Amino acid sequence: MADHINPVEASHALDNIELRRRQIVAEIDVPAWYWWGLALGWLGLGLLTAFTNPWVVLVATLGFGAAHSAVATRVIDGRHRSSQLSVRSEVVNRHVPALVIGFLIALIGVTIGIALIADGLGAPQPGLIASVLVAIAALIGGPQLMTFVRRRAERSERR
Repeated sequence: MADHINPVEASHALDNIELRRRQIVAEIDVPAWYWWGLALGWLGLGLLTAFTNPWVVLVATLGFGAAHSAVATRVIDGRHRSSQLSVRSEVVNRHVPALVIGFLIALIGVTIGIALIADGLGAPQPGLIASVLVAIAALIGGPQLMTFVRRRAERSERR
């Protein structure tokens, strides 16, 4: 009925399955453009804070938040790093959106903290200083967060 598979063929097949599994886990990510857009938006808000009146900053902040929420709902689940492949939800931790949102909330807190410290030290444009530092943190920390998610997925898939 079924042909017997020799040990070499079986080992090769298992190695191939492991390679494909790693390739799928490597696809767990938020698109790079998301982190760049977030950083540029943060920087833009900092520039507005430095050079316009508070009402413009308020409207821009609300606009940035609305635009972010429209985009984020489609990409922060970690399943759509590229348009070539969508990772199944069973492979990606269901907490990825919460981790990304938590990271964003932490960035808001860091922005406020840095701006308050810079203002207390008498630095010019404390909001701009804070936004530059937090934009850099988003560009570095966002991909690092997703590396953590991929490592966690790798470990859970091996169980």
